[in-house]
Order: sequence, then C-alpha cells, then structure tokens
Amino acid sequence: MALSKKKSIMGLSVAAVIIIAIVVISAKKNGNHRTTVQTEAAGKKSIVETVTANGKIEPRTKVKISADVAAKIIHLGVKEGDWVEKGDLLVRLDQERYIASLEQSEANLRSVKANANLAHENLLKAQKDFERIQQLMDQNLESQATFDQVFSAVQIEKARYQSTLELVDQAQAAVKQARDNLSKTTIYSPMAGTISTLNKEVGEIALGSQFQEDVIMIVSNLSQMEALVNVDENDIVNVSLNDSATIEIDALPDRVFHGMVREIASSARISGLGSTEQKTEFEVKLSIIDAVEELRPGMTASTDIIIETRDSTLCVPLQCVTVRTPEQLKKGSPAVKGKEEGPVDSTAAPRYIPDKDGFVPVVFVIEGGLAQAMQVKTGIQSDTHIEIISGLSEGDDVVTGNYRAISQILENATPVIVKNNGPKNR
Repeated sequence: MALSKKKSIMGLSVAAVIIIAIVVISAKKNGNHRTTVQTEAAGKKSIVETVTANGKIEPRTKVKISADVAAKIIHLGVKEGDWVEKGDLLVRLDQERYIASLEQSEANLRSVKANANLAHENLLKAQKDFERIQQLMDQNLESQATFDQVFSAVQIEKARYQSTLELVDQAQAAVKQARDNLSKTTIYSPMAGTISTLNKEVGEIALGSQFQEDVIMIVSNLSQMEALVNVDENDIVNVSLNDSATIEIDALPDRVFHGMVREIASSARISGLGSTEQKTEFEVKLSIIDAVEELRPGMTASTDIIIETRDSTLCVPLQCVTVRTPEQLKKGSPAVKGKEEGPVDSTAAPRYIPDKDGFVPVVFVIEGGLAQAMQVKTGIQSDTHIEIISGLSEGDDVVTGNYRAISQILENATPVIVKNNGPKNR
C-alpha cells in the first residue's frame, strides 16, 4: 500500500511539471514575452543637413615676404605683431657684393662703348677710302683689285661696328640687372597690415626665392579672416559657393561664428598616399562674417557647412531607420491593423523592394501591439534626424529604441511592449 501511494505522488508531481511547462509554452505563444521598445510619434520639423570639416584660421589677405637675392640680413625694421603701412621699410640686406657688381657692370659698359666709338671711326675711314678709290676707278686710274679690296674693308668695318653695338646692348642689360639686384637688397611692405609671422633675425642669410621658398616674414590683414578647411571627396560634391556655415574655434570655446563658402579648390589634396590611411580632400575657404579681434592665424577650427535645409518636413530620429534583406522581412507574420496578433494570409504582406545592394530601408511602426516593418524613402539628414519622403504618415508610432532591438531583433509583426512617456501603443 505504501509503495502504491508513493507511485501515485510521483505521478502527480510529473503531471504538475508537464502542466507548468505547457503553461509556460502557452504563455510564450500568447506573446507574454515581448520585446520592450520605446516609441515616438513621427512629426514634421525643420531639419538641416551639414558637412563637417576641420582646418585652421588664416587671414583672407596675406603676403609672404621673401628676398629675391641672397644676402645677409643687416637690418630688420619690424618685429612680430607690428603694424606697417604700404611702403614701410621691412628688411635691408648686405649690399656690398651687389654694389661691386654694379660698378663692374658700369665699367664694362664704358669699355664696350669706347670700342664701339673706335669701330665707328674705323668704319668712317674705310668708307672715305672707298669713295676715293671709286672716283679713281671712274677715271680709270685705279685697278679693279684695289677697288675690291677697299670694298671688302668697308663691309668688314660695318660688321665690326654692328658687333660692338650689340656688345653695348649686352653691357647695358648687365648694368640694368646689377642695379635691379642692388635695389632688391631693400624690401618694403607691399600692403598695410600686421606682421603675423617673422622667421628671420638680423645676421641670418636670406637665401633668395628664385629656386626655393625662404619666407622672411608674413604681412597679413587681420581684419578679414577666413577658415581654411579640408572637405572629404564624398562630401565636396554637395558643397556650393555662398553656402552658409557655423564655425567653432578651439581657442574660443562656447562661441559660434558664422561664415560663407568663398572658394572651393578644383584639385584634391591626397595624404597618406598608398597607405590604409590615405585620404582625398578638397580645400574650402570660408569667409568669417563676424569681426573678432581675438582671431589669430593658425587657430584650429571645426565647421559645419549647411548644404540643405527643410523648414517643415516629416522626419524621425536617425536610429529609427535600419535595413533588412527581403528574406529577413519574410520571417515574421505581417501585422493586420486592428488585430492584436496571429498569422494572416500572406497576401496581406507588404511588398518590399530592395536597393542595388539588396537591402530594404525600413522603419518599425507599432500597429496593434506588433512592430511592423515599413519600407521608407529617406531624404536629407541632420546630426539627429532624417527626412522621410515616403513610407510613413505624420503621427505614426515609430520605434526609436533600443538600438539592439531596431538593428537586430525586430522582424515583421514582432510582439512588443512599449515603455516610454511618449504616445501610447495604438
């Protein structure tokens, strides 16, 4: 009897376990284990699409001062930060060598001029001899051989005189070059502005800029500044002249400056060529509209160039838009508006058209307690929101989180629980 009673108790225990398992499975089937999500009503708002780029602050107008001749710096009339007017003396170089070169050229010019005068006198004498012999020939008092000899002498003297005249021209050009080189030993400011950079000191050698750049100083107009930024090749096609921009400068935090695209480079700058870090960028110049005395050349700047604006357009947070393959969208049972759950006829399933890469851009909308994947067409986007051109209606409850649910978990007709302070589940 005792053994029979124990078997009866064990049978009841097994039955209880089976019943509990059935209840749990039934609860899962009935959707008691749902994915928790947050939602937000799709609505219209202003949206601004920007291109972000980094660079530095530079004067809009600046002139690099270099020496055109090589010599030692013997005088600097300015220091960094000084204001100069157009025509002010900036640099004086050692002139001794160039003075000597000018004197030598002038002496050579005097010498070749004297030779030219001598050649001219010889030509005149030869012409007179020719005229006398010609008169004798007319009277048959001189031979043809003598006549030919005198004629040849005239031609030789003409050529010699012409040669000396060319030497005079060459000597005059040498004097002009030597005088010009001497004048280049004193450098004057080509514009009014501030000495923003000073690279040399008295006693250093100015190498001259004929073969390489050797900047002595930079004169800048600091009243007009601009931001020189590098824009990625994928973004440059969207940037246009006169696009407005906001500019933030590291040295002046908590301040936002305004600018406008003034110039776009036509050729690219490539850095890290041949490496994994290779970048192709284009330089864009942004005129800074705000007049700020604190701006200095070389300050680091980050900019947002406004390329498109929509004043009132349907949009959702960026994270709402995700992608699925058509096969992934077939895994779930499409929801039917008004029914809480349960499979429906496949003919009710929405049609999805993948893009060229085989993906479907979708937004999950809450309908009857289920997350329904809605294919959407997107437009411009800001840092936080993206424009929806088609596929949604204003007021639709769009799933905004969590990110893992949107990017991985949700399928068509996934049962969900909405937990947020936004619109209630409809």
